[in-house]
Amino acid sequence: MNLWIILQDFFWSGVCAVGFAVLFNVPRKTLIACFVCGACGHALRTLLMQLGVSIAPATLAGAGLVGLLSDLFARRLETPSLVFGICGAVAMVPGSFAYRAMLGVIRLATTAPASTEPILLETAINFVNTGLILAALALGITMPMLLFRRPKPVV
Repeated sequence: MNLWIILQDFFWSGVCAVGFAVLFNVPRKTLIACFVCGACGHALRTLLMQLGVSIAPATLAGAGLVGLLSDLFARRLETPSLVFGICGAVAMVPGSFAYRAMLGVIRLATTAPASTEPILLETAINFVNTGLILAALALGITMPMLLFRRPKPVV
């Protein structure tokens, strides 16, 4: 486990989250919280992956941390938690898996039918990884809100 890699990941993931937040015009008072959400979530994912956890469960843990932090910051800064959750999770979006899956589809269309089996297998694995990571992100971000927010009783 390399601490320097995790610190770099922490910093650049936070920069990514802030860049996304600025791009979508979130209020200035929330930028530091967006940095913390993105940095902590992705750094946890990187740490777990360095410890041998596969990418989907590591993403679920990172997204769960982003969900917890976004709920905490939403209460403190009186801002919707979605602002922090989306900005914090953007660095964990599985772009490379989706890109490789789409390249595999293109290669399937242009390859002779006799040699498509390995390409088909690789493409299917990339599509499954993309789906699992996206599901882990969605579940991880919403889980704290579903667990800790109690609906107000109707009187």
